[in-house]
Amino acid sequence: MNKNWLNPPMNNPVRGMDIVRITVALMLAVHGIHGVLIPKNVNGLGGYLDSIGFPFGVALAWAVMIIQITCSAALIFRRLIVPACVGHIVILGVGIGLFHAAAGWFVVGPGQGGVEYSLTLIACLFAVLLAYWPGK
Repeated sequence: MNKNWLNPPMNNPVRGMDIVRITVALMLAVHGIHGVLIPKNVNGLGGYLDSIGFPFGVALAWAVMIIQITCSAALIFRRLIVPACVGHIVILGVGIGLFHAAAGWFVVGPGQGGVEYSLTLIACLFAVLLAYWPGK
């Protein structure tokens, strides 16, 4: 048996992290782009945010869409990686607190609309953040 299968050497961790960085950025960009293309959904989210006590709910919802698109572009073009990850993590974390936690764990299957997808994205973004954290 080849020992490298049991204890493989690190090949190129940068390539692997680039795949995660770009894929997550594209997945999250779709959210923001969808909002821009179908503004009634963003305005509906804003109305909901108003109804639960957030000031300027519609403006806040539009800010979230713009932040998602901007942070995704930053990740794709490898600029301001750490702030872009933090921006996405904050939005995903608030989304968990406001919408997904009440639905449980599963996004589909035994439940619907849960936290598993958002937590996976947060884990990926945190890994990217650590990989690009400024060194000494």
